[in-house]
Amino acid sequence: MDIQGKKISILGAVRSGISSAKLALSQGATPFVSDLSIDPEIINNCNELNDLGIKCEYGSHSDKVFDCDFIITSPGVPKDAKILIDAENKGIKIVSEIEFASWFCKGNIIAITGTNGKTTTTSLCAHVINSSGRICYTAGNIGLPFSDISTKVGKDEYVALEVSSFQLDFIEQFKPKYSVLLNITPDHLDRYENRFDLYIKSKMNLVKNQLQGDIFVYNGDDANIPVGYVNEKTQMFPFSIDKSLSNGCFLDDDCLVYSNRGTFSDICTISDLSLKGEHNMQNSLAVINVAMNIGIHPEQIKNALSNFEGVEHRLEFVKEVNGITFINDSKATNVDSLWYALRSFNDPIILILGGKDKGNDYNQVRDEVKKRVKLIYAIGSSGNKIYDFFKNYVRVEIVESFEIIKKNILHEASLGDIVLLSPACASFDMFKNYEDRGVQFKELVNRL
Repeated sequence: MDIQGKKISILGAVRSGISSAKLALSQGATPFVSDLSIDPEIINNCNELNDLGIKCEYGSHSDKVFDCDFIITSPGVPKDAKILIDAENKGIKIVSEIEFASWFCKGNIIAITGTNGKTTTTSLCAHVINSSGRICYTAGNIGLPFSDISTKVGKDEYVALEVSSFQLDFIEQFKPKYSVLLNITPDHLDRYENRFDLYIKSKMNLVKNQLQGDIFVYNGDDANIPVGYVNEKTQMFPFSIDKSLSNGCFLDDDCLVYSNRGTFSDICTISDLSLKGEHNMQNSLAVINVAMNIGIHPEQIKNALSNFEGVEHRLEFVKEVNGITFINDSKATNVDSLWYALRSFNDPIILILGGKDKGNDYNQVRDEVKKRVKLIYAIGSSGNKIYDFFKNYVRVEIVESFEIIKKNILHEASLGDIVLLSPACASFDMFKNYEDRGVQFKELVNRL
């Protein structure tokens, strides 16, 4: 798309905002960046953009924001933010950063979303493709903004793009060649008027522009995925661990099988997978669907699935101290992720739980906690809610910091125990983001 000479306002001076501003400048547009925060990091980012000739403001949104041809909004800006409502009332077009970046991407977009498993599946998908000798970038919610690499992706290359519901809220023409929907469970309802149907609708924006020849990979076991949203011309490839499929990928005893119109191919066995757990089996089935449709040989897929090393902050082994195993699952920001994490271990668990609550309902994990957890350390602003819910089932201690856990943990844990950071909450009450939370946890463990 030609944006030469266009005036573009960008909301948010963090990763995606900075990246889209630089991309806009490189394409001959005039970007203007605005951020409400006066955080030192934001001020530093604005100073760096000013050095590039990009005008910025911070501390408030002025009317300068509305002097533009369109607005690019960052995922951290809620849909009901006053600045967005005012812009809509003025008839100004609003797009997300992934929408904007996609205008300049010549390659094949593999867009991956879901309430859980996005980061692992995005990384695994890129690993399988790159292992086959093809070229696949990773970007999006996984860390590197799409705008950083969108112009670099060649026509016959791929980008595995992790996308969140927030990034899908403002798409217009965004059309992935391959879209992957892993699951939908209640999450981020504070951003969607506490309405699950609005959250589902946002996720389904993933497929709204797909047409004939495009591929939709989805969880065939998830009743919350409304396949009626999908264009009838789009090729649909479900995956399942519960039933056989004539089209898609499924589990047959201990074998992962791919089928296309009734032609079956055995890809690998469960024991071949480097990633363990039911949720990772689903992630692997989804990736097989994509890889087989790209044309990657089954043996190459098998080898890549067996040597994948996993993702930082997602059920990441940190260290063993005195026979006690420490696991960093900081990326578990909802109750569904916690449920999967608890089921990944058979040994007794000391659980570090809490943070900024997003309307969590802990009934989903109550039985797993009763069965597997011996102690909960409740952290963050949700500490009292966690204590009140779990106090009758397991011992709960409210703590103010990781340092308090550090002082007590080796006295509380026994040989063979698992110390699991799986917060089921956002991190912003105590940390910059889930990465910062995970890094601080690992630093704590490595000081033991």
